[in-house]
Amino acid sequence: MPDETVPSPATIPDAHEPRASSRALGAPGCVGAMLVGVFLLVGTLAWSSWAATDFPRVAPEEMADRALQRSQEAYTAMGFQRTIDPGVEDIGVSTENTFGSDFCYDGGLLGLADETVDGAYAMSHRWALDHVPASQAVPGLRRLHRYLKDEGWNVTSYREGERGGSWDLFVQRDDGDERMSFTWYPDREYFTGGATVPCAYDPEWETGHVGPAGDDQRPPAFGPARRK
Repeated sequence: MPDETVPSPATIPDAHEPRASSRALGAPGCVGAMLVGVFLLVGTLAWSSWAATDFPRVAPEEMADRALQRSQEAYTAMGFQRTIDPGVEDIGVSTENTFGSDFCYDGGLLGLADETVDGAYAMSHRWALDHVPASQAVPGLRRLHRYLKDEGWNVTSYREGERGGSWDLFVQRDDGDERMSFTWYPDREYFTGGATVPCAYDPEWETGHVGPAGDDQRPPAFGPARRK
């Protein structure tokens, strides 16, 4: 009977150990899956960044007028009748009727910090009334609260002042790109309101302009909108 050579334990393959061929085939598969994941992540971030800067091309005059119309709509709903001249003499004390413009940002591609987008701007209109007693402010703000909800605005905050505190109303729509805010200070009988409209590109933007586009806009006299 021929002698049988008994293999040493080191030469006996382990049933639980993956075959070399399996390991060789699995490595490229893992690398490929990782690359696909990276490409998907980069594509998603790039798309989000592009979408964040996909602003319409609209002249600042048009966006300023849109913000003004929002303010007039709210002003009329509250029942105020006074007309406010352009400008402001003493912020927080006197009447106010001003436009403002702010920068728009790119959303921060690949986790980087947000950067301003040249030529993009967000217009706003701010107004204020002095000598507004509770007999006007309280029913006016409550009426505006109901009106804006009926018009489809999302009320993000509404507070009726307690112990002499301020009355506040904040609303938004279009995913927060369009916003309005209102505050009445009982101790000073002072009422403020403001409207901000979505970002847009200025078709006449010129490189080298200091500040956001639309920062030279001035409003007309402001008052209640005419009801049709």
